[in-house]
Amino acid sequence: MPHLVHRPSANASVMPHASSPANPVLLRADDLHLSYGGQALFAGLSFTIHPGLNLLQGGEGRGKTSLLRMLSGSLQPQRGRLDFGARAAPIQVYYECPEAAAHDACPAQDWLAERRPRFPAWQAALEAELILSLGLEEHLGKPMFMLSTGSRRKIGLVAAAACGAELTLLDQPYSALDARSSRVLSDLLLAASQQQARAWLLADYGMPPALTTVRLQSLIDLGD
Repeated sequence: MPHLVHRPSANASVMPHASSPANPVLLRADDLHLSYGGQALFAGLSFTIHPGLNLLQGGEGRGKTSLLRMLSGSLQPQRGRLDFGARAAPIQVYYECPEAAAHDACPAQDWLAERRPRFPAWQAALEAELILSLGLEEHLGKPMFMLSTGSRRKIGLVAAAACGAELTLLDQPYSALDARSSRVLSDLLLAASQQQARAWLLADYGMPPALTTVRLQSLIDLGD
């Protein structure tokens, strides 16, 4: 049974997910609050993230991207805390947006090359395999502005899979993908659901149809 957080409120209900050496807590969020323009995106939000596949679901404007940014460290909660456990060093988090305008002039191969040194566990063989599987070979030398949104997102997925980060954050990863690439992504996430050292948090409107049989480690529901 996944750890379940229902529609957030000051009294968000939580179904506990037991932690064990085989199912450690990688990240614990406690009583997170965030609002914009006087309107609460979420309040009293608490959850845990475990190795394997975790799902963050919610409707448009419910705060999915804001919560991912918070977990990546690029946005601070207005209240509450994030606990990454008693670790000698902070965990590595992958959260990238290669379709952002800031990357327009960067060739795709250089964008990948810039990220390799940041992640000591980078898997070069997996990177090469996914470049072929996603049909990206002919696009690597092109600047990002010449690539479609789908191709730019695929470049990001290559990095997400290959980086080896302990926590990988994906924001609507199926968006703008063709059918072939969607199948590759589904296979990747099915494999991710079995991982015992890496946690993946997928943000979307709901569970992608191709993953309905997957055992989630945590389900965070921000409401419709």
